[in-house]
Amino acid sequence: MSAAAQLINATKKYGSLEALKGISLDIQLGEVVAMLGPNGAGKTTSISLLLGLRKPTSGQALLFGLKPDHLNARSRVGVMLQESGIPTMLKVSELIDLFRSYYPKPMDRDRAIAMAGLEEKSNALVKELSGGQRQRLYFALAVCGDPEVLFLDEPTVGMDVEGRRSFIERIAEFAQMGRTVVLTTHYLEEADQLAKRVVVIDRGLVIADATPQEIKSRVAGKRVRFTAVALTDKDLEGMPITTSTRADHRVQLLTNQPEAVLRELFRRGIEISDLEVSGADLEDAFISLTSHQANG
Repeated sequence: MSAAAQLINATKKYGSLEALKGISLDIQLGEVVAMLGPNGAGKTTSISLLLGLRKPTSGQALLFGLKPDHLNARSRVGVMLQESGIPTMLKVSELIDLFRSYYPKPMDRDRAIAMAGLEEKSNALVKELSGGQRQRLYFALAVCGDPEVLFLDEPTVGMDVEGRRSFIERIAEFAQMGRTVVLTTHYLEEADQLAKRVVVIDRGLVIADATPQEIKSRVAGKRVRFTAVALTDKDLEGMPITTSTRADHRVQLLTNQPEAVLRELFRRGIEISDLEVSGADLEDAFISLTSHQANG
């Protein structure tokens, strides 16, 4: 496969802050890649370098082997950023036609509208759209040029659960056309559903780059959740636990030995309720990876 996008030992500094610390990344044509990381990890900066919105302090960013601001590269890329400034007094169909005119071989307008699920809003003014409908419009604008590579930066922020589910199906539909999709998201179930490859960035470094299944296999196999009003850190000492998190009185433990952990909790007289035991997911793996990095 050919490289669609590359970062080659790329660094990015904002004054004394080093947002990226020598990242190298190859994204091949046809791949669906999710870039994950805590806030401020360097995800959006990486996307900005690949799109030519910012220049690396050192190293290189390339699209199709060209500089990202080269017209031959930009004409093959679609972008959906977290914030988009667009004219609100145009109709949806008019705005999509405007964006289609920027590309040499654009997608049919009606097809772009249908891919975004905006058929009923085709003649509506942009200002009349709800927040979720505007997100779908941004997606239509990103795909209307029929791009080979689609960049999506937190595309479902602000959507309700049903809207997110429908939107993920539309992104998957685009990916199934053989196109490259690069996605950043805080909703890790989206990455698990869509991506064949997950890149985890933390503190400006790539700390994991593998399939979702391979990344999940790196953490403890079971997730134990329960409610405990009086649990302390000392109560968990000596147990075979990989990571533990607490929010209010809700406790989550990752472990390869859930039976041994539960036996020890009961032996120590810890009162628990609302017990759940399930397999670890991508979110658990993400928390384990990034908390380990922070502790290191």
